[in-house]
Amino acid sequence: MNVQGRPTSPMPNTGPAPRTFTSNRALQIEEGLIFEHGRVDVTGVDLDEPEPFTPRLGNLAREDAIGLPGLSEPEAMRHYVRLSQKNYSIDAGLYPLGSCTMKHNPRINEAMARLPGFADIHPLQPVSTVQGALELIDELARWLMELTGTHAVAMSPKAGAHGELCGMMAIRAAIEARGEAATRNVVLVPDSAHGTNPATAALIGFAVRSVRASADGTVSVDAVRAALAPDVAAIMLTNPNTCGLFERDIVEIAAAVHDAGAYFYCDGANFNALMGKARPGDLGVDAMHINLHKTFSTPHGGGGPGAGPVVLSERLAPFAPAPFVSRDGDGFRLVEGGREQSFGRLTAFHGQMGMFTRALSFMLSHGFDGLRQASEDAVLNANYLRAALSNVFSSPFGDRPCMHEVLFDDKWLEGTGVTTLDVAKAMIDEGYHPMTMYFPLVVHGAMLIEPTESESKVSLDLFIATMREISIRIRRGDTERFHGAPHFAPRNRLDETRAARHPILRWTPRQPVAMPAGE
Repeated sequence: MNVQGRPTSPMPNTGPAPRTFTSNRALQIEEGLIFEHGRVDVTGVDLDEPEPFTPRLGNLAREDAIGLPGLSEPEAMRHYVRLSQKNYSIDAGLYPLGSCTMKHNPRINEAMARLPGFADIHPLQPVSTVQGALELIDELARWLMELTGTHAVAMSPKAGAHGELCGMMAIRAAIEARGEAATRNVVLVPDSAHGTNPATAALIGFAVRSVRASADGTVSVDAVRAALAPDVAAIMLTNPNTCGLFERDIVEIAAAVHDAGAYFYCDGANFNALMGKARPGDLGVDAMHINLHKTFSTPHGGGGPGAGPVVLSERLAPFAPAPFVSRDGDGFRLVEGGREQSFGRLTAFHGQMGMFTRALSFMLSHGFDGLRQASEDAVLNANYLRAALSNVFSSPFGDRPCMHEVLFDDKWLEGTGVTTLDVAKAMIDEGYHPMTMYFPLVVHGAMLIEPTESESKVSLDLFIATMREISIRIRRGDTERFHGAPHFAPRNRLDETRAARHPILRWTPRQPVAMPAGE
């Protein structure tokens, strides 16, 4: 019977599996390294010997064989297909990775991003040949400013951290324009901030001063006032914060920061909980990056591609980087100069066109009311998980509503011999990607879960039932199941610390497999 009490198909065999000769387990194919499939002395294609030529590489010419394995086309195809089947994906199931907004990306957005006029253009093409792309960027910028209540937007940044850099460089340019660069050199960063916030501030020469969070997980205006001083250039605050909570004092914090002559940078990684509900510019924010790849379409991961436009208040708009799109009677053009106080060019080209296309497609297909409902559903789903698991998991901040993600700690595991890591590994056996572990750092043994708005009630109910079953088995003392998990993954538990500190970067051939006797 399933969690709704309806008959299901026969349960799969989950008992100890016999060893197979191939190490395959039915459709779970054991896949070696690509060097173990091919031979370095052959190739899967026929290449003619080159005509005599004079190399022009000088002492940079390769002296030894390149050493890549030769594969036939079927071998190459099978290798990468099998590898792809070992990855968890949002297309396979619920992806509860907190703080990351791993939601479904509608296929219409993918289709739009692959249209020839967007997918095959080059950043060095003449502007006259990319008018449609520039119009798309201009329209996307208009939506972003409207959704955030701001006066300008920089479309150059390639990702969230790159956007942070852009926003903070605009703030630094504004401080320099006031002649205060020598005296205002400190940035306030709450303990619950994303780790990139203090790193970004330090990267461009600011000193970082921490602001302690209150017992309820938020930042109080009194704590900010106590940290403000004539040397403070800005505060970097995440809202909703990394604990999944809305910063209730944000308007008062913005006022205090502005009264002190500083600027308010807001980390917009969690904008998925606010779009259509609250405009950061109306709350007093001067700069905020928006992770297009999280909030408006493609879930991030695997190194990109992403995009992190930065919206700017009227006070910071003159310092936005070049280039920017301008519309005139002859169409659209990229303006490289024109802002005397601009801090200059942030990156070689204009941003991630694929993500621009996906994001605007997401916006146009949802409309303003649809974007608002997406935020409402994301918050509703997170609170549904919070309520359904509140009597088996422990919460660091009591039974208070959360925003788009729910945070649990490890107090419910005390005395069981099971850790947050053990729970995460057991989730792999149950077919789920683990939640975010041990983050934010302000909560011991943190378990941060973000279901997003994509998940149905049926999907959430199965996840809830699974997590409750895990908690029941822990309380029954079934610790061996957890200490050894994952049992059913292609690889069992790894020593992740050792792997990170002592990676093996060179492949060495294995010994040949001996054939069974009598074969």
